[in-house]
Amino acid sequence: MAWRLEPRREESRAMMLAAPVIAVLATLVAGAILFTLLGHDGSGAVYEIFVAPLFNPYRWQDLLVKAAPLALIAIGLAVGFRANIWNIGAEGQYILGALAGTGVALMTLEMSGVWILPLMIFTGILGGMAFAAIPAILKTRLNVNEILSSLMLNYVAIQILFYLMRGPWKDPEGFNFPQTAMFSAAQTLPMAVPGTLIHIGVPIAAALALAAWFLIARSITGFQIRVVGLAPKAARYGGFRQSATVWLAMLAGGGMAGLAGVLEAAGPFGQMVPQFPTGYGYTAIIVAFLGRLNPLGILAAALVLALTYVGGESAQTTIGLPAAATGVFQAMMLFFLLAADMLVRYRLRSTGPVGGQAPATSPASAAEGPKRVERLPPAETEAVTL
Repeated sequence: MAWRLEPRREESRAMMLAAPVIAVLATLVAGAILFTLLGHDGSGAVYEIFVAPLFNPYRWQDLLVKAAPLALIAIGLAVGFRANIWNIGAEGQYILGALAGTGVALMTLEMSGVWILPLMIFTGILGGMAFAAIPAILKTRLNVNEILSSLMLNYVAIQILFYLMRGPWKDPEGFNFPQTAMFSAAQTLPMAVPGTLIHIGVPIAAALALAAWFLIARSITGFQIRVVGLAPKAARYGGFRQSATVWLAMLAGGGMAGLAGVLEAAGPFGQMVPQFPTGYGYTAIIVAFLGRLNPLGILAAALVLALTYVGGESAQTTIGLPAAATGVFQAMMLFFLLAADMLVRYRLRSTGPVGGQAPATSPASAAEGPKRVERLPPAETEAVTL
């Protein structure tokens, strides 16, 4: 039996929702097979990464803490992706947001007051937006592809970080390590749940997801973003300016990435170090698409991708899995998601037997021989013709 892909008359909503589930399940199966072939315990790897953290109450704290920045960055990216504005520079905007907040922390290191942390957060958002404004200017003024410009700026941000850590911001009392001084109590995030690792960045991410959902689904601005992405000509006819949408998308993505960066610096890290870039800006792209560019779906997708980080760290110590396993599972998830998305626009159709052979004739039909074709009399033929 042969099969072919046939375009659907309209996108399948059922497959739109099922594709992420199919991608995750396919990743688990393919990951188990792959690591078994590489000489590791494949089923054990899947269990340690995707199952074991769910039944450990202490690991749930890590899950929420790691899911928060992923969700924040992915929500900002989803705004642009819906408008077909492809901001791939979230990693650099994440770093610049953290650096901007760190700059405020270093200037207020000897001070105290409740105003310091909000100022750090506000400055971090501005830092991410300022870095995202560079590809926005290039896109609107010179029509430079935002994919290339934003991607290249990621490496610029990393070099700025390395320069500051080994130069002006290096802690003179840090035993010559390339790092800043530790933040004070007034510069670190308070815990949302006392006695745990869950800081206030986690509820902030959840609240912003709800706000972003309302913006996209229930506001004129969200309607503009969707129209520009789905029908650019109709958007121009309706008076929606492409340049305004580019600026909105890039600044939203940069601001959310900058917020995630400063919350990480003031939260889990408590200082700035060269190891700060963790690839969250790239992983958030997978989170955005796994969550179907829906802020509420992104929250669930962020937990799934956070599992790869938390479980990957555990698997290194329990079964000796290499650190690269986290990236392998993330890459497979994106690959299977793109493959499953084909079924949103196409369906599988049977084209009959392989090779186009006619169905076999039964012995009884063969014995009857060729069937006789009855001819109509001339008068009846004329009547039929008329």
